[in-house]
Amino acid sequence: MNNMLLPKWLLFLASLSGQGAGAPRVRLWRKLKEAGVATLRDGVSLLPYSIEHRNKLEEIAKQVNEKGGSVWIFELSKQIPEYESQMQVLFDRSEDYHELNLQLAELKDGLAQSNEASARRQLRQIERQFESITQIDFFPGDTQTTAKQLTHELANLINRHFSPMEPTMETGQIELLDTKHYQGRTWATRKKLWVDRVASAWLIRRFIDHQATFLWLSNPVDCPDDALGFDFDGASFTHVEDRVTFEVLLASFQLENDVALKKLAQLVHYLDVGGIPVPEAAGFEAMLAGMRKNNHNDDDLLASTTTLLDALYLHYAA
Repeated sequence: MNNMLLPKWLLFLASLSGQGAGAPRVRLWRKLKEAGVATLRDGVSLLPYSIEHRNKLEEIAKQVNEKGGSVWIFELSKQIPEYESQMQVLFDRSEDYHELNLQLAELKDGLAQSNEASARRQLRQIERQFESITQIDFFPGDTQTTAKQLTHELANLINRHFSPMEPTMETGQIELLDTKHYQGRTWATRKKLWVDRVASAWLIRRFIDHQATFLWLSNPVDCPDDALGFDFDGASFTHVEDRVTFEVLLASFQLENDVALKKLAQLVHYLDVGGIPVPEAAGFEAMLAGMRKNNHNDDDLLASTTTLLDALYLHYAA
């Protein structure tokens, strides 16, 4: 088949008329906006061709037909270069990225006056917005690259500001270990506990070493040779590839078959490095922030947070 005749674009024509069409029309507009269409005129929308886009439009068409409307979906082949360029410009997301960059700049400028929980929450919101834009940025260019770089730089800046010794990612395999060789040990991590460290300490005491004692270090270089360090560069247990310390501990001690712990790991991962949102994350983070204000001693903070993590574990296990 001639490549010029292969589908390149999808043209979506929809009509909703009559009384009571206002609400369905608004829902149609929202669905098309979520799909990332370019609107050529009222009722006429355009998308680059893909099976996924075709399926999305067919699902929207089904909903329109159920409301008594009518829909046509046409597959268009590649157009002449002039028209191709004009059609691609319709999907320019520069304004969306510009708005995102303004939010990044505002967060950066206010970092000194912000607290850690708020700063990280705002960053995750921006990261979700960036992900949403990229999903409908069908012809990515320099604006996407710049926004991605600025987001990454701000994430690093927040880590340096609030967690100056946050571990970097290590490469390699995770060794499988037996808990019987890790009983009654001293475990050490950075003081001023936050999500990954406090959850890892809870995991150690609850599932790995019930008699564990903890050292809270002002500087990881002060970690005693006989202590098991976690969540800092060079520690016995720290970030490996895309896993945070809590996840590395799960894998190391073969606890990944525990469904509740796996769900907790998703929450910790999201709050520590981002990723797939977890419904309970915002509430957990807010409560941890409040507990940290109320408990200046990390032993007390771990004790307070243990009750919360125990409850979350039971919730996930139900």
